[in-house]
Amino acid sequence: MAEGSLLDTHLANLAAALLPYRDCERTLARWGATLAHRLAGGGRLLVAGNGGSAAEAQHLTAELVGKLRDDRQPLSAIALHAETSAMTAIGNDYGYDEVFARQVRAHGRDGDIVLLLSTSGTSPNLLTAARAARETGLTSWAFTGPAPNPLADACDEALAIASPDSQVVQELHLVSSHVLCEYVDQALPAALAASVGAVGPPVEATGRTGGVRAGVEVVLDGGTGPAAKARG
Repeated sequence: MAEGSLLDTHLANLAAALLPYRDCERTLARWGATLAHRLAGGGRLLVAGNGGSAAEAQHLTAELVGKLRDDRQPLSAIALHAETSAMTAIGNDYGYDEVFARQVRAHGRDGDIVLLLSTSGTSPNLLTAARAARETGLTSWAFTGPAPNPLADACDEALAIASPDSQVVQELHLVSSHVLCEYVDQALPAALAASVGAVGPPVEATGRTGGVRAGVEVVLDGGTGPAAKARG
C-alpha cells in the first residue's frame, strides 16, 4: 500500500459525503431554533449514544451546559450514558436495552427533546429509547448513518449522513453538533425574550429566566441547616 493512501482514502470518503451533507443545514437551523425555544422555556435535551457516539453525545451536552463560543446562561442537557451508576444498575436489573429508555422516562417531561446518535441506526437500546420518548410525549431526533434505518424510522426526525464509512459518519455528526449549537446560540436571545414575556418574571442576575424546571435541590451542610429545600 503506497504511503499516504490511507489518509487519501479517508479524505476522499469524507469529501464524497460533504456535498450531500450541505443539504442538512436547513434541518440543523430548524432544530437549533426549536431547541433554543424549548431550553429557554425550561425544557431539557436528553442525548444518548454508544461507543464513539456516546463520546459525541457528551461533547454536545458539554457545549450546551458550558458554552460553544460566547458566554451565555447554561442550558439543560444530559448525556444519559454519563450517569454510570444509574446506567449499570438499569442494565443489571432490566437489561442493556433499557439503559437509556428508563432514564428517558425518569427525566423526560412534556416539551423535552431526545437526541439519539448511531452510525448504524440499529442499536437496540437506542430504538427502545426512541419508543420510550414517543410514549412519554417527548420530541425525538436522531443523528444516523445512511437512511433508511430503524432508528431514523423510530424518531420524529433524523439527520442521516450519506456515507457507508462509520468514521466519516461520526466526523459529520460532530460537525452537526457544533452547527446545531451555533444555531441554538443564534436563536437564544429571541427565545429568552419570548420565554420571559410568556412566564412573567424578569431575567435574574444569574441569567436564568422564570421558566425553569421545578425540582428538589439537595443541600448537604453537615446538619447545620435544612437537609433539602424546594426549588421551582
